[in-house]
Amino acid sequence: MSRAALLTDAAESELPLSTASSVQPVSPSSFGRAIGLAIAAAAVVCLVLLAFAWPAITSTPHDIPVGVVGSTEQVEQLESRLAEQSDGALALERFDDREDAVTAITERRAYGAIVLDATTPTAPPEMLIATAANTAVAQLLQGLATGMQAQLTEQVNAGVEERVQQLIDTLSALQAGQLPPGAGAANAGAPGTALPTEFSMPDTRITVTDVVPLSADDPRGAGLSAAALPLVMGGMIGAMIISTAIHGSRRRAVALLVYTVAAGLALTAILEGWFGALQNNYWLNALAITLAIGAISATIVGLRSVLGYAGLGIGAVLMFFFANPISGAALPPEFLVGSWGAIGQWFPPGAGQTLIRTLSYFPEADQVFPWTVLGAWTALGLVLIWIGSLRKTAPKTA
Repeated sequence: MSRAALLTDAAESELPLSTASSVQPVSPSSFGRAIGLAIAAAAVVCLVLLAFAWPAITSTPHDIPVGVVGSTEQVEQLESRLAEQSDGALALERFDDREDAVTAITERRAYGAIVLDATTPTAPPEMLIATAANTAVAQLLQGLATGMQAQLTEQVNAGVEERVQQLIDTLSALQAGQLPPGAGAANAGAPGTALPTEFSMPDTRITVTDVVPLSADDPRGAGLSAAALPLVMGGMIGAMIISTAIHGSRRRAVALLVYTVAAGLALTAILEGWFGALQNNYWLNALAITLAIGAISATIVGLRSVLGYAGLGIGAVLMFFFANPISGAALPPEFLVGSWGAIGQWFPPGAGQTLIRTLSYFPEADQVFPWTVLGAWTALGLVLIWIGSLRKTAPKTA
């Protein structure tokens, strides 16, 4: 092998051309340094707590897209009532009919819908939910249906009590001879001369329909939610091992490719074949998980190649402490404060979770954005790896 090739390999492998002949003894650290590092470590622990507890503590639902079907008068009354009760939690969108509302749910344009019967205004509404979209939102809509059910039942009970009281008053009047025969029946709404002894109770049952339920093997979505952390940790661990144990940019790129593909296939097999948390096409799900892990790993390896060991810390903080808490894996983006939920979808943890859920339960929904985000972060990581290789192989001038 030529000398130039040897120098190139040495540069790519980050091996020094010379080593120290002896090891110098290390003097003890000062007490000030020890105390300072201890305080810094405690501050890091506090930051970790804030990063993961802050989204949950400050989470409040706002502008959750929910459809509504009914006449103009019905929709306006419902909007006025929910505006007072929900305090901005729901953003109602009108649809022409139930079919349009179901289509919006399956395309992830709405979390649910309230269907009112325009032909029979007194008929109870139907609540459409999608547990697969998010269990927290589904529970919120179910709670809303329960509240509407209570109000409707109270109104019907009041009407029944009024009706019964009218019958009692009519009977009392007949017995006292204050009404001619048949008048009480007429007042009671019967065509004959005898008072009605029965009347039908109006239907007050609100139907709750789960348009897109979770898998029967994972009815609470525990497996799908639990997959969020392994994706982020998998991307970080793989990146740290590859960037520290493997030398040479081309070798790192090959190791990165092999690792992400192997991890993607294995995690998909566990989540879909074992846990039953994922559905539909295995290979498409595996591709999404592979790209999600690859986007995280490639970015961290690329930062390590350009910035050295400081890049590992920057990449870990970016993906684990910043992007992961706002990814929307546990709580939907509409539950996070301000625009943080939307911002989280621009990072691999958020885009990966959205894509995996969409592929399994909402195949009709638009998937361009999460695929683009994951592809862009992967490409950025590969570009950083390439830039790092150029910096290491560039000849030094005197």
